[in-house]
Amino acid sequence: MIFLSFLLASLGAFSTFFLAKHDRLGAIRASTILSIFAYLLFYLIGFQPEFYSTLFFGGTFIGMSAPKRFGVYTLCSASILYSLLFFYLVPLLNSFGGALGISAFLSVCICHLAIMLGAPRSRKQS
Repeated sequence: MIFLSFLLASLGAFSTFFLAKHDRLGAIRASTILSIFAYLLFYLIGFQPEFYSTLFFGGTFIGMSAPKRFGVYTLCSASILYSLLFFYLVPLLNSFGGALGISAFLSVCICHLAIMLGAPRSRKQS
Protein backbone atom coordinates (compact mmCIF):
# COMPACT_ATOMS: atom_id res chain seq x y z
CA MET A 1 0.00 0.00 0.00
CA ILE A 2 2.79 2.42 0.88
CA PHE A 3 4.72 1.50 -2.26
CA LEU A 4 1.62 2.16 -4.40
CA SER A 5 1.12 5.51 -2.71
CA PHE A 6 4.76 6.38 -3.37
CA LEU A 7 4.36 5.45 -7.05
CA LEU A 8 1.23 7.57 -7.44
CA ALA A 9 2.74 10.54 -5.61
CA SER A 10 5.92 10.30 -7.68
CA LEU A 11 3.97 9.99 -10.90
CA GLY A 12 1.96 13.09 -10.02
CA ALA A 13 5.02 15.06 -8.96
CA PHE A 14 7.24 14.17 -11.91
CA SER A 15 4.52 14.53 -14.55
CA THR A 16 3.57 17.96 -13.21
CA PHE A 17 7.24 18.93 -12.89
CA PHE A 18 7.95 18.17 -16.55
CA LEU A 19 4.61 19.29 -17.99
CA ALA A 20 4.78 22.64 -16.17
CA LYS A 21 7.89 23.56 -18.13
CA HIS A 22 5.85 24.10 -21.31
CA ASP A 23 5.26 27.78 -21.96
CA ARG A 24 1.49 27.61 -22.45
CA LEU A 25 0.67 25.34 -19.53
CA GLY A 26 2.41 26.35 -16.35
CA ALA A 27 2.22 24.56 -13.02
CA ILE A 28 -1.45 25.15 -12.18
CA ARG A 29 -2.83 24.02 -15.54
CA ALA A 30 -0.50 21.02 -15.59
CA SER A 31 -1.70 19.96 -12.14
CA THR A 32 -5.34 20.44 -13.10
CA ILE A 33 -5.14 18.51 -16.36
CA LEU A 34 -3.21 15.63 -14.82
CA SER A 35 -5.46 15.40 -11.75
CA ILE A 36 -8.65 15.29 -13.80
CA PHE A 37 -7.12 12.68 -16.08
CA ALA A 38 -6.02 10.56 -13.08
CA TYR A 39 -9.47 10.75 -11.48
CA LEU A 40 -11.19 9.71 -14.70
CA LEU A 41 -8.74 6.85 -15.16
CA PHE A 42 -9.25 5.54 -11.61
CA TYR A 43 -13.01 5.98 -11.95
CA LEU A 44 -13.15 4.00 -15.19
CA ILE A 45 -10.96 1.25 -13.75
CA GLY A 46 -12.99 1.20 -10.52
CA PHE A 47 -9.85 1.53 -8.42
CA GLN A 48 -11.09 3.62 -5.43
CA PRO A 49 -10.98 6.89 -7.37
CA GLU A 50 -11.44 9.19 -4.37
CA PHE A 51 -8.47 7.85 -2.41
CA TYR A 52 -5.97 7.22 -5.20
CA SER A 53 -6.71 10.38 -7.16
CA THR A 54 -6.21 12.33 -3.92
CA LEU A 55 -2.78 10.75 -3.55
CA PHE A 56 -1.96 11.67 -7.14
CA PHE A 57 -3.28 15.21 -6.65
CA GLY A 58 -1.03 15.71 -3.63
CA GLY A 59 1.90 14.60 -5.75
CA THR A 60 1.03 17.33 -8.24
CA PHE A 61 1.28 19.86 -5.39
CA ILE A 62 4.89 18.79 -4.97
CA GLY A 63 5.48 19.04 -8.70
CA MET A 64 3.98 22.54 -8.78
CA SER A 65 6.45 23.87 -6.22
CA ALA A 66 9.40 21.94 -7.58
CA PRO A 67 10.34 23.59 -10.93
CA LYS A 68 11.65 26.69 -9.19
CA ARG A 69 13.17 25.06 -6.10
CA PHE A 70 13.99 21.41 -6.61
CA GLY A 71 15.85 19.06 -8.89
CA VAL A 72 14.90 15.50 -9.64
CA TYR A 73 16.56 13.98 -6.55
CA THR A 74 14.82 16.38 -4.18
CA LEU A 75 11.53 15.88 -6.01
CA CYS A 76 11.81 12.14 -5.41
CA SER A 77 12.64 12.72 -1.73
CA ALA A 78 9.63 15.01 -1.32
CA SER A 79 7.41 12.38 -2.97
CA ILE A 80 8.58 9.72 -0.53
CA LEU A 81 7.96 12.02 2.42
CA TYR A 82 4.54 13.00 1.08
CA SER A 83 3.40 9.41 0.62
CA LEU A 84 4.51 8.44 4.12
CA LEU A 85 2.98 11.49 5.76
CA PHE A 86 -0.28 11.11 3.85
CA PHE A 87 -0.55 7.43 4.68
CA TYR A 88 -0.14 8.09 8.40
CA LEU A 89 -2.11 11.35 8.63
CA VAL A 90 -5.33 10.19 6.92
CA PRO A 91 -6.53 8.22 9.99
CA LEU A 92 -5.77 11.17 12.28
CA LEU A 93 -7.64 13.83 10.32
CA ASN A 94 -11.32 13.92 9.41
CA SER A 95 -10.98 14.18 5.66
CA PHE A 96 -8.55 13.67 2.79
CA GLY A 97 -8.22 17.42 2.24
CA GLY A 98 -6.51 18.11 5.54
CA ALA A 99 -4.12 15.19 5.18
CA LEU A 100 -3.36 16.12 1.57
CA GLY A 101 -2.54 19.75 2.30
CA ILE A 102 -0.51 19.14 5.43
CA SER A 103 1.41 16.23 3.88
CA ALA A 104 2.31 18.12 0.72
CA PHE A 105 3.27 21.27 2.62
CA LEU A 106 5.41 19.44 5.17
CA SER A 107 7.20 17.33 2.58
CA VAL A 108 8.16 20.38 0.51
CA CYS A 109 9.15 22.34 3.64
CA ILE A 110 11.28 19.53 5.04
CA CYS A 111 13.14 19.12 1.74
CA HIS A 112 13.61 22.87 1.38
CA LEU A 113 14.93 23.15 4.95
CA ALA A 114 17.29 20.24 4.32
CA ILE A 115 18.65 22.05 1.25
CA MET A 116 19.10 25.26 3.23
CA LEU A 117 20.97 23.31 5.93
CA GLY A 118 23.37 21.89 3.36
CA ALA A 119 21.88 18.55 2.31
CA PRO A 120 23.09 17.29 -1.07
CA ARG A 121 20.70 17.77 -3.93
CA SER A 122 20.46 17.41 -7.64
CA ARG A 123 21.06 20.32 -9.95
CA LYS A 124 17.93 22.30 -10.78
CA GLN A 125 16.85 21.82 -14.37
CA SER A 126 16.32 25.03 -16.32
